[in-house]
Amino acid sequence: MDIRNLKGSVVALVTPFHADGSVNFEKLRELTLWHIENKTDAILALGTTGESSTMTHEEDDAVLRCVIEAAAGRVPVIAGTGSNATGTMLEKSLRAEELGADGLLLITPYYNKGNAEGICRHFTTVADAVKIPCILYNVPGRTGCAISVENVEKLSRHPNICGIKEASGDMSYAMKIAHCIGPDFALWCGNDDIAIPLLSIGGSGVISVWANIMPRECHDMVMDYLEGRREQAAASALKHLALMNGLFMEVNPIPVKTALNQMGKDVGPFRLPLCEMTEAHQAQLWSLLKKAGLVK
Repeated sequence: MDIRNLKGSVVALVTPFHADGSVNFEKLRELTLWHIENKTDAILALGTTGESSTMTHEEDDAVLRCVIEAAAGRVPVIAGTGSNATGTMLEKSLRAEELGADGLLLITPYYNKGNAEGICRHFTTVADAVKIPCILYNVPGRTGCAISVENVEKLSRHPNICGIKEASGDMSYAMKIAHCIGPDFALWCGNDDIAIPLLSIGGSGVISVWANIMPRECHDMVMDYLEGRREQAAASALKHLALMNGLFMEVNPIPVKTALNQMGKDVGPFRLPLCEMTEAHQAQLWSLLKKAGLVK
């Protein structure tokens, strides 16, 4: 499926685990179908929220294959194939394309960072080699480096780079790259709490953590805005803002997986170095879910 004109809510899907830490593929299929039923517009597998940094390449392949098969062409499936090693990102990207992914999410080279030209080549190496569209991922709070405005301008002109997931939380930066938006380059919000402001400067939607627990509401909020029901979209964002922020009271995806477990979705534990939330935070999260009507 073509993701170049995609709009709406893309869930950054969690990866469910069994108690022993192995991937729960039955639950993964169940979650995929639940998102399709609840109007999620596309699924991002193997992102930060999916704990891909703790998974083997073989597990990555198996998770992606499972999501693609469950989605069965009803919604696009985007694969997170980033790495701090460009060669590894290339290998993973070619494999994701072979497995049938509709697009790729490519992160900046965390830890070793790279200079401006190196970061540019990091992305173009993959974009030159694959045939499916690539989305840049700017999240300096995670990676320790950002994609410069100049590099966004340059990379936005690449025929196989179709957009950027902007997750710095910096509206000033977002404003500086907004002029790159056009028919061939989209801006995606990577922070649920500022989705409406990014939509207001031309964004196509949100790549969302919140959508894991409220997929229909996330889809509706974005489409309300894009279809002109802006007051309704803003009201929804404000109504759910405390819950969106609560999903980051500890490092993602600890709160969102905890929330899903509290809701009875049984997505299982985490992989170290992630572990259980504090009891105080679990109680706070339960309170937020109860207020949203997600638990009794």
